[in-house]
Amino acid sequence: MSDVLARLWELQRGDLPTHGGSTLAYVYDSGLAEADEVGREALALYGSTNGLDPTVFPSLRKLENDLVGWAARLLQGTTAVGTVTSGGTESILLAVQAARDASPDIGSPSMVLPSTAHAAFHKAAHYFGVRAVVVDVDPETFRARPDDMATACDDTTVLVVASAPSYAHGVMDPVPAVAAVAAERGIRCHVDACIGGWVLPYLRLDGVDVPAFDFAVPGVTSISVDLHKYAYTPKGASILLHRDAALRRAQFFAHADWPGYTMLNSTMQSTKSGAPVAAAWAVVQHIGDNGYRRLARTSYDAALRLADAVAAIDGLSVLAAPSTTLVALRSDERADVFTLADEMATLGWFVQPQLSFRDQAASLHLTVSAATAGRLDELVQALETATQAAQAVGPVRVPAELVAAAGELDPATLDDAAFAGLLSLAGLAGTATSGTLPDRMAPVNALLDVAPPRLREALLIAFLDRLMRPS
Repeated sequence: MSDVLARLWELQRGDLPTHGGSTLAYVYDSGLAEADEVGREALALYGSTNGLDPTVFPSLRKLENDLVGWAARLLQGTTAVGTVTSGGTESILLAVQAARDASPDIGSPSMVLPSTAHAAFHKAAHYFGVRAVVVDVDPETFRARPDDMATACDDTTVLVVASAPSYAHGVMDPVPAVAAVAAERGIRCHVDACIGGWVLPYLRLDGVDVPAFDFAVPGVTSISVDLHKYAYTPKGASILLHRDAALRRAQFFAHADWPGYTMLNSTMQSTKSGAPVAAAWAVVQHIGDNGYRRLARTSYDAALRLADAVAAIDGLSVLAAPSTTLVALRSDERADVFTLADEMATLGWFVQPQLSFRDQAASLHLTVSAATAGRLDELVQALETATQAAQAVGPVRVPAELVAAAGELDPATLDDAAFAGLLSLAGLAGTATSGTLPDRMAPVNALLDVAPPRLREALLIAFLDRLMRPS
């Protein structure tokens, strides 16, 4: 057994660190070692349990109802009910599926989204046949424009969406106005608070002026909030809340017309590991309201300080004042954010590049967690050093002929050999078989950045297909 674990430790050495505050996407670190240990022990304790049938493991039912009740209290849902899911994407998928299935008379349903809505809504559109009607946000504030969303609604609309906050820019949509659009038309309104849902209520308790976004807003019918983000629980735990039980009913699936057990599911999953539920319950109970209030304020204050510090770095700017704990940065023309991200990696920090979108230039995404707050001066110094290094190198220049070719390619007409050639051109061909990415990702990202979105998607799917094959 020790040899097997040693091999795992060796494999894990190539991963980004999950603790220590230097990974500013994908992971969330409270900096509380005891909370982490409580979560790990709960994961192990419930690793063999299955939430498929809530009557078989009644303790799981208790744990899930406790977590849902906690979230409902935070989000002012006095009549709210909910479900623990595997993550924010599953919560969003279920919100869309429930909205669709609650309107069976609409043959070709649609949902109205601001252009900053999470990509999970487009995944839901793909899976469930709910057409996504995308409405541009305000180009200065990056917030949804309710009047434009109202114009986009029609007789096929089953759902209207707002973010609290949006992932790419970290700003709050005007939820009351968006929810009013939905309420006037008898349409459901989902608030994606996967990131902000566990932070904003505690900031409000701490005296921060938090814009209205939860069930206190008339017209909000469902909210998603992730526990494995700012509740700092182990991965695999989110909550989808509905304002009342009647709204949730369409989310459930049952099938009795076969010779086996009657299938009854509240989520996309049938088998549903009890481990993430138990771990989330244990960590939430351990940290408690007072602990979360401190953690939320610590992360939020750090995000504001980071935004202020970036303003003093020559060549960097903040896209928008942080609404919660997300900070989006942009470089001036002397450097590109892809090179900047590479330079940050050499200094031991992972920041997430975001490719350009329509007329918006590429940017960097930074998720500030409580563990990062204690290293804020180091982070700011690294950003300053990386910016200077990126400016010295200069932006990656993609040859004009490649830019032109990328704009003309139709991914639907490309065969496997063509994708192999394009992956080679992008510098990704060898990495798919070796499993090792290039030391410098800037050239790869710069080439992807000039490709239209459909071609980007096709190239990355081709890369994923090759990467995820047995060696």
